[in-house]
Amino acid sequence: MNNVKSSKIKLWIVFILGSGVLVALDLWLKAWAYDYLQNNPPQVLISGLVGLRYVENTGMVFGFLSGHEWTVWVSSIAKAIVMIMLLVYYHKLPTGKKFLLLRIPLIFVFAGAVGNLYDRLTMGAVRDMLEFLFMNFAIFNLADVFIVTGAISWGVFELFIVKYHISEESEGLVDETAEEAEECEEPEESE
Repeated sequence: MNNVKSSKIKLWIVFILGSGVLVALDLWLKAWAYDYLQNNPPQVLISGLVGLRYVENTGMVFGFLSGHEWTVWVSSIAKAIVMIMLLVYYHKLPTGKKFLLLRIPLIFVFAGAVGNLYDRLTMGAVRDMLEFLFMNFAIFNLADVFIVTGAISWGVFELFIVKYHISEESEGLVDETAEEAEECEEPEESE
C-alpha cells in the first residue's frame, strides 16, 4: 500500500520537475526570440536545414484560421481540456517500470501545451521562431516540437510496448491496474 503511494508521489515529482524544466526552456527561447529576432531578418541556424524567423501565430495549429480572435479562446479551451485528460491518464497509469516509457512522452506533450497556452493567454498569440529551410512548412516553436515528438513517441509506445506487455500477460493491463488499486485501498475498520 505505502509502496504504491510512494511510487505515485515520486512519479508526480518527476512529472512536475520535468514539465517545469521543459516549459522554462520553451519560454526562455520564446523570450530570446522576441528580444533578438523580432525586428531582424531571418537567421540561418543550420545551413539548408533550420532557420530562425520570429512570427506571432494568432491562429490555431500551424497558423490555421489566423486573424480570427475567437481562435485564441477555442484553442485555449481545447488545450486546457487536453491537459486535464493528460493529467488523469498520467495518474491512472500503473506504476510498473514498463509504463515509464508512456509517462515520459506525456511530460513532453503536457509541457508543450503549457508553453503554448501561456503565450495564448498572455499575448493573444503564440511566439514561433523555428523554420525548416529545405521545405515550405509552418514556422514553429520548441513547445510544438515537444508536443509532436511526445505524441508520436506516446503512440508508438502505446501500440508496441503496452500492447506487447498486455498480450504477454494472461490477465492484461486491466487486472494489473486492479491489483494496484487493491494495494492502495485502506483496510475496512470492523465495527
